[in-house]
Amino acid sequence: MSEAYFPVESGALGPEENFLSLDDILMSHEKLPVRTETAIPRLGAFFPERSGGAETDNTIPQGSKLEIPLWLAKGLFDNRRRILSVELPKIYQEGWRTVFSADANVVDLHKMGPHFYGFGSQLLHFDSPENADISQSLLQTFIGRFRRIMDSSQNAYNEDTSVLVARLDEMERGLFQTGQKGLNDFQCWEKGQASQIRASNLVQNYKKRKFTDMED
Repeated sequence: MSEAYFPVESGALGPEENFLSLDDILMSHEKLPVRTETAIPRLGAFFPERSGGAETDNTIPQGSKLEIPLWLAKGLFDNRRRILSVELPKIYQEGWRTVFSADANVVDLHKMGPHFYGFGSQLLHFDSPENADISQSLLQTFIGRFRRIMDSSQNAYNEDTSVLVARLDEMERGLFQTGQKGLNDFQCWEKGQASQIRASNLVQNYKKRKFTDMED
């Protein structure tokens, strides 16, 4: 049976998202707090409460604080022109980085941001002075949570895993599923189910035709 959708690998941990990946498309629509450093014409059509209306060409005034999708923030950001500045979401600020360094396993990453690692990696695009600390925190958080994720995936055979994955971000859920597949494949191999040889449909059809010819 063919699958309706073959998952496409996310590119969010690299410099650019992969827009053939559903995970990256969803991640790029997450909101990012920004502050306009110059007046932006026509953007006010999407933020009527912030603009002066059609008489001012729907211009967003300088100094306005907005929450816009990640893809739009990346498109408007320009170091030379200073169109907008990005404010770090709380979960990537120093206070939360301290929590992660103490014990990353206690945090419900899915509740805080279902694409924690991918979204955090894309924040490095904005040249914040905290970029080095953010990247280090992302790496250490992943290392700190990796072992428990894989241990859980290897010790849950034919069980309901909804509670185990509820606190994981989307990338961690992918790792958990990979671990589960490895466990299931090993169990099949151990039971001798992985080495069974079955006749192909072509051979079976040939035998049926041959048997019919003999009857005639």
